[in-house]
Amino acid sequence: MSAPFRFGVNLLAAESRAEWIEKCRRAEELGYDVISVPDHLGLMAPLPGMLLAAEATERVRINTFVLNAPFYNPVLLARDLATVDLLSGGRVEVGLGAGYVAAEFEAAGIPFPRAGQRVDAVAETAATLRRLYADPEYRPRPAQAGGPPLLIAGWGDRLLRVAAEHADVVAFTGGTAADSGHVTAGSAETVAQRVEYVRGLLGDRADRVEFNLLLQAVAPADERAELLERVAAHLPPGGADALDDIPIVLIGSPDEMADRLRERRKRYGFNYITVLEPEMEKFAPVIERLR
Repeated sequence: MSAPFRFGVNLLAAESRAEWIEKCRRAEELGYDVISVPDHLGLMAPLPGMLLAAEATERVRINTFVLNAPFYNPVLLARDLATVDLLSGGRVEVGLGAGYVAAEFEAAGIPFPRAGQRVDAVAETAATLRRLYADPEYRPRPAQAGGPPLLIAGWGDRLLRVAAEHADVVAFTGGTAADSGHVTAGSAETVAQRVEYVRGLLGDRADRVEFNLLLQAVAPADERAELLERVAAHLPPGGADALDDIPIVLIGSPDEMADRLRERRKRYGFNYITVLEPEMEKFAPVIERLR
C-alpha cells in the first residue's frame, strides 16, 4: 500500500519579519505540510527562520532543507535543534546534507573537504543526534521522543548508505551536483536505479522510511517552452526529448501533474514532495487533487 502524500515548500528568503510571517502563513493556508528553510550563504539562517515559521503558523512542520553538515559542530547543533523542537512544540524535522558548493566554504573561511569527508560529516552528525537524544538525561530535552525525525539528502552511493542507516526520510536530490553548485538532473532510469539501491540497503526498515523528492521546476503545459529554456543546461543527454519523464520536473494541468505524481509514487515510492518557493502557488491545486 502506498504511503500518503506529504507536501513541503522550500521558502528561500524574506526582506522583513512581516514578509516571512506572511509567506509561512500562506504556505499553511495552501495546504503544505512542511515549511523548509535552506542552508546557503546569502539567505537567512535556517534555525531562526524555522522558529519564526513555527510561531507564525499552527500545524505545519518545520524543516532544514538541508543543513550543510560540514559547517557544524554536531554536539552544539544538537543543542540548537533540541531547543527549536522544544520551543516549537515538537514540529521540527532535521534535514542534513553534505554540502556541495565550494565557494560557500571559501566565503566562510572553511577548507572545502573532499567528498568522502563531507559524507563522513553527515554520518557523524546523524549518529551524534541519535545518540544524544536517546539519552534520557540529555538537556535541553526535545519535545519529540527520541528527537526530531531525520531527513538525509543524497545521490551518490556513500551518502545514500548513510541515509539508509540513519534517516527517517531519504531525500533524493534527483541528480548530480558539481562543486560549482551546478546540478544535472537524472533520467527516469537513473533515478529508478538510485531508488532500488536504497531499497536494497534499508532491509527491514523499508516500510518505515519515507522517500522525498525536491521538484526543481513546475509549470503548466503552455509554459513548456519557457521551462525547457530555463532548465536546458541542467538536463541529461536526451532530456529535452523526454522532459515529462524527468522526475524533478513536473509539467501539465493540475490533474495531469497529480496523475504524474501518483505514477512516480507507484514507480519510485516518492510520497513526500517538496517544491521551491517560486512554485508554491502554482503547485497548490495539485495538493488539493491529491488530498
